[in-house]
Amino acid sequence: MSTPRGKARKREKIEKEFVTISIPTSLFKKIEEKIRGTEISSVSSYVTKVLRESLSKEQKVEEVFSQEDEEKIKERLKALGYID
Repeated sequence: MSTPRGKARKREKIEKEFVTISIPTSLFKKIEEKIRGTEISSVSSYVTKVLRESLSKEQKVEEVFSQEDEEKIKERLKALGYID
């Protein structure tokens, strides 16, 4: 059984492993300009932050009810008199 501490160590190990991803130079320069004067220390840090946020939003979207679930909920709310 995995403990929270064990999961944190595993996450730390994963966080220390990196791969190289290529982006157009023009995009790199735009990001450099955008982060200049901010607390973000590098283009790599910014891209990592943006990708994490994007994936997090994507996961939230996937948690929305399916069409079938939504219909069942609407039927139940109608039966209970909450909606017409």
